[in-house]
Amino acid sequence: MEQSLSRQDTGRIVWLDVVRLVAMFTVVCCHCTDPFNFFPGTSPDIGKIKFWGAVYGAALRPCVPLFVMITGALLLPVSGSSGTFYRKRIGRVFFPFLIWSVIYNLFPWVTGLLGVEPQVILDFFPYAGEDVMRQSFAVSLGYIGGIPFNFSILDVHMWYIYLLIGLYLYLPIFSAWVAQASERAKLGFLALWGVTLLLPYYNEFVAGYLWGTCSWNSFGMLYYFAGFNGYLLLGHYLRHHDWSGRTLLLVGVPMFAVGYAVTFVGFRHMTSLPDYTDEMLELFFTYCSLNVALMTIPVFMLCKQIRIRSERLQRALANLTLCGFGVYMIHYFFTGPSVVLMRTLDVPIPLQIPLASVVAFGVSWLLVSLAYRCFGRKTRWVLG
Repeated sequence: MEQSLSRQDTGRIVWLDVVRLVAMFTVVCCHCTDPFNFFPGTSPDIGKIKFWGAVYGAALRPCVPLFVMITGALLLPVSGSSGTFYRKRIGRVFFPFLIWSVIYNLFPWVTGLLGVEPQVILDFFPYAGEDVMRQSFAVSLGYIGGIPFNFSILDVHMWYIYLLIGLYLYLPIFSAWVAQASERAKLGFLALWGVTLLLPYYNEFVAGYLWGTCSWNSFGMLYYFAGFNGYLLLGHYLRHHDWSGRTLLLVGVPMFAVGYAVTFVGFRHMTSLPDYTDEMLELFFTYCSLNVALMTIPVFMLCKQIRIRSERLQRALANLTLCGFGVYMIHYFFTGPSVVLMRTLDVPIPLQIPLASVVAFGVSWLLVSLAYRCFGRKTRWVLG
C-alpha cells in the first residue's frame, strides 16, 4: 500500500498532507527567525544572533512556495464554474483574514488598557515602530482602516492572504489553459518563468529597466510569465512526476545546496553593508527567485517519497489540513514570545529558533484543534 503516491479511502492525498506539514512548520519557524534577523536592541551575542538568524532564515525560504505549489497541485485544473469556485475558496479565507487582521491591529491598544509596558510589544512584533508603542486606539484604528489596501506592521504575515486571494481570482482563468496545454507547453511556460526568477538580481545589480519596462511601463516582456503563478503550475506539473531516490540524491541535494548557498551568502553580504535598504535586505530571500526555487523543488519531491502507514499519523496530518489556515492566522502571536521563552530558559542560541518553532507551532495547532472540537464547523468563520 503506497499511500504517499495515491489517495486513501477518505480521498486524501497523503504526501500532499506531508508537504503541508513541512510548509506549515517552516513558515512558523521562519517567523521565529524575525527576532534574530531584526533583533531590537544590543547584546554581547549580537553576532551569534544575526548569524543563526541567517542560517535558519535562508534554509526556510521554501515555506511559502510550498504552499502555492500545494494549491496548484490540488486545484489545477479547476473543476466547476468560476462563481462556485470563488464562493467556496475566497469566502473561506476572507472572514478569518478580516477578523484576525483587526485583532492583531488592536493588540497594542489592548496592552495599553491592561497596563502592559510598550516594550513588550516588540517581543510579539519585531517590526513594530514608534506609533505602535503609543498603544493608541487611534493608531490601531488607522491600521484597521488600511486593511482593504494592505497589511500593517502588526500583521505582517497577512501579506500572503492578499496574494492567496489574488491567486484564487486568477486560477479559473489560468486553469482553462492548463486543462488543454501539452506537457511541452507547460515546460515552456516554466522555462520562461525560470528566466523571470533572475530579474530581481538584474534589477538590483545591472539596471532597473529591462524588456520594455521604463518610467511609464512596469509590465515587461515576460511579466505575464512571472510571479507565484509559476509555482502554481510547478505544483500541478510535479504532482504527476516522480523522482527516484537516486535522482533526489544526485540532482535534488545539489539543487538545494546551491540554492541555499546563494541565499545565505547573499543575505549575509547584504546585511553587512552599512546602508542597506529594505529591498536589499530581502533581495536574496525573495520567494520568486531562482535560488529559492532551487531549494523548493527538491523539498517538494522529497515529500512525495514519504510513505505514511500509521493510521494515527494519517489522522494527525488530516487534522492539520483542517486546522492549517487557523494555525496560520494565530501563530504570529506565539512566535515572538516563544523566542523570549527560549532566551529566558538560556537555551543555546543555535537551538532557540527550532525549539521556539516547536512551541509556537504546537500551541497554535492545539488551540485551533480545540476550537474545532468545541464549536465544530462554525469555527471556519473565524479560523478558516
